[in-house]
Amino acid sequence: MPTRNDAALDFLLTRRSRPAKSLTTPVPDDAELRTILTAAARTPDHGKLEPWRFLVLKKAALGRLAAAVPARGADLGEEEERIEKMARQFADADLAVAVVSSPKPSEKIPEIEQIHSAGAVCLALLNAGLAAGWGANWLTGWASHDRGFIEAHLGLAPHESIAGFIHLGTETSAPPERPRPDLEAITTWVEA
Repeated sequence: MPTRNDAALDFLLTRRSRPAKSLTTPVPDDAELRTILTAAARTPDHGKLEPWRFLVLKKAALGRLAAAVPARGADLGEEEERIEKMARQFADADLAVAVVSSPKPSEKIPEIEQIHSAGAVCLALLNAGLAAGWGANWLTGWASHDRGFIEAHLGLAPHESIAGFIHLGTETSAPPERPRPDLEAITTWVEA
């Protein structure tokens, strides 16, 4: 029989993201964040390609992004409410890590598997932050999918994209539990 890690299993069975708007200071310091990033970087990366990277966005950088949102949103014809929501996501944050999907040329590993690996890094980073005792939330938003915004304001290369912004901080209130998927409705047992 395998050796169970009950503490880890209990964590995974009870983990709960914290709304980004409920996070405040203090935030992880650089040393704490390195530990969280190290845990996230242990994600399976399909052939040791490391098809992702991290951008640590501190308060001033988040403020710069928030300031850039309104003009870009207007250029794209985004609704005022969506522009404001996107700007607030950056302006109200004290620390976020942008996980950049950065597929590498490979004859062996398809690009879609590399993109999936970047998504797995987001979840690993989220869970590492929660396991370290911080509040954490995984967000995106229209600006994260806009080539003009991510290239001009985050320095992404044309082949790169944002897999997610992982917000980290001190939670101000515990969120209520939410309904979870009906396991039987989403699971098919294939025996032959």
